[in-house]
Amino acid sequence: MSEQQGYETATLAGGCFWCTEAVFLEMDGVKSVTSGYIGGKTVNPTYKEVCSGDTGHAEAVQIVYDPKKVDFGQLLEIFFATHDPTTLNRQGNDVGTQYRSEIFYHTEAQKELAEAYITELQKQGTYGFGKKVVTKVTKAPTFYPAEDYHQNYYAQNKEQPYCSFVITPKIEKVREKYKAQLKHQ
Repeated sequence: MSEQQGYETATLAGGCFWCTEAVFLEMDGVKSVTSGYIGGKTVNPTYKEVCSGDTGHAEAVQIVYDPKKVDFGQLLEIFFATHDPTTLNRQGNDVGTQYRSEIFYHTEAQKELAEAYITELQKQGTYGFGKKVVTKVTKAPTFYPAEDYHQNYYAQNKEQPYCSFVITPKIEKVREKYKAQLKHQ
């Protein structure tokens, strides 16, 4: 897990890491969120390499969190509420394997929770009749932090069209639906 005692790590890929990072930075109990790349074959990939689709990496976030304040199940709930896990290798207009939905587990407990959560979503038909959750659950390999300009991207670029049209609605949804779990209430 994390180097700091008492904290745990979750690694989630839900499309564009700018969106995923911005959502989880809002959550109480989340110490840090790092945008980066995971699940591919290239060592220390660059954004340009990952965007080519040739490295096999997914855009992902690595979340360091305090399980006494927010547990892995709550992180999964927010993860699945803020992206479409039924579209293979795409989120909205972002298309390619780098935008896949994948949970990279760090412990067997995380693996079991993730698999059970997906099974329950499927059983309940959360995303509609006939829609299958395509989110993969994979043991976490090496995570490579993205370049500095990708870190805390939304906060530094709120006025950009992508941020205002794609990320802001996700943040508003989280603020409305998960008020009790936010850092600043």
